Amino acid sequence: MKSPEPSREPGAEPTAGFATVPICLVLALGALCYWGEFYLDRNSGSFDEHIYAPFHTWDEVVANNPVSEEQVQYNLGKLKFHQTCELCHQATGLGQDGKAPPLVGSEWVLAPGPNRIAHAVMNGLTGPITVKGTAWNLTMPAWKDNFTDKEMAAILTYIRSEWGNKAPAVKADLIKKVRAEPHPGPMAGGDELSKLPENL
Repeated sequence: MKSPEPSREPGAEPTAGFATVPICLVLALGALCYWGEFYLDRNSGSFDEHIYAPFHTWDEVVANNPVSEEQVQYNLGKLKFHQTCELCHQATGLGQDGKAPPLVGSEWVLAPGPNRIAHAVMNGLTGPITVKGTAWNLTMPAWKDNFTDKEMAAILTYIRSEWGNKAPAVKADLIKKVRAEPHPGPMAGGDELSKLPENL
């Protein structure tokens, strides 16, 4: 509502009056600001130059970009490793004293063929084994009932290519062959593993 027009004498300088802002306009402006903030939060991708429409997060961008079969296998292996194996072998692959030997630089992990390490993971392992010059005498459970052939191949591929490890990928066909070889219990340490061929 406007205030009354101030009276002026002839020849006097004009003076400015004042008017109140309608409350509906204040509410409309507030609602517009709120909507704008909400819209930017949902669609700006945190103002990251790598996030572009129609995606809103980096995870969406990555998930919708094509990847090779090798990358798909690596990603699956990484996921399964962190869900299970990491508890003992650690995210760094360095293992833990009294709990699990290191996977980084392990001669068993980096063998040209993955048959021995596949048997150890499939059937479990108990008894003495030497890893990188250090003697271990622990028990690892069998994982054959926890993972499919594809998942186990992916996990082995991951540990053979992560942390600076460089060894060929593992195929699900090899895991299928290992699974088809019945074993009464855990592998008896390094002695039994070393008697197996490196590859099938």
